[in-house]
Amino acid sequence: MRVGLIVDSACDLPHEFSKKNDVFILPVTATIDHHTYIDDHNPEQTREFYHNGLLQKGHHAETQAFTPAQIHDLFMEKIVTQYDFAICETVTRSRSLVYQNATEAMNSVMVHYHTAREAAGVQGNFTMRVVDSKQLFAGQGLLAAHTLTLLDKKLSKNALRHEIETFTDKIYTCVIPRDLHYIRERARMRGDKSVSALVAFLGKALNITPVLFGRGADAKPVAKTRSFELAVEKVMNYAIGRIEAGLLTPYVCLSCGLSWQEIDTLPGLDRLRETCDQHGVELLLSQMGITSSIYIGQGSLCLALGAEPHTFSDFQ
Repeated sequence: MRVGLIVDSACDLPHEFSKKNDVFILPVTATIDHHTYIDDHNPEQTREFYHNGLLQKGHHAETQAFTPAQIHDLFMEKIVTQYDFAICETVTRSRSLVYQNATEAMNSVMVHYHTAREAAGVQGNFTMRVVDSKQLFAGQGLLAAHTLTLLDKKLSKNALRHEIETFTDKIYTCVIPRDLHYIRERARMRGDKSVSALVAFLGKALNITPVLFGRGADAKPVAKTRSFELAVEKVMNYAIGRIEAGLLTPYVCLSCGLSWQEIDTLPGLDRLRETCDQHGVELLLSQMGITSSIYIGQGSLCLALGAEPHTFSDFQ
């Protein structure tokens, strides 16, 4: 049975990792200064966006999920004839229409897939599942990496879905937003009240850089620092301590809304790399994608790992 994994553009993973493992990217439409782009994680396009400053504050930017009809056509063309079973893991449904639209598209595909497979000379039935990752950015990337390890176990479809959905509640993320006001304005555009005006005001008035921490998309402030560098040190210390205590999957995902030159000089990154090597953990380091950067703002950072229940302060 040929099994395919689909993620959307909010999922941050290294391009090489996605390509090596045949992870299919469900695009998201990005509109910047009234120009429309299709974010399909093309690394050259992403680098160009960073180089030209299109993801910086001051540009009007928003994202929009593909419609059910667009997703249906994409699945029929790219997925139905290539796989016998497909899993589509979407950004948390509480922050995006991708899950809803992908589910609607899946239902339509299940009615019409026979025609496409017969035309391509592919025998047998096709099935697929849409899963709400309950994650954003690196958290979604971690779930995808873990899913690939589960695929190697040749589990039944129901067992595989159960394992994936169970693991979503064991993913912890750290987010360092570079500009709380940017996040607040983006949230207001979506009707999301998760970032309060008070927190945004304090961040600007006192020059505070917070660390947000939690399971999935439910991250809350756990530390306030006077600089981005100090916040990064705290996150690196947390990740190193948690790796040494043990993880539930041998991956740590780290995505950064920075140039690669800036990423290479992040404080504590070398220590994190060394700790990963010592404990047989693969560090999935990537430049934050266009969709993620529009959502949280250029210059931000997101780290995700899978572990038993704990607090951020346990590893400070």
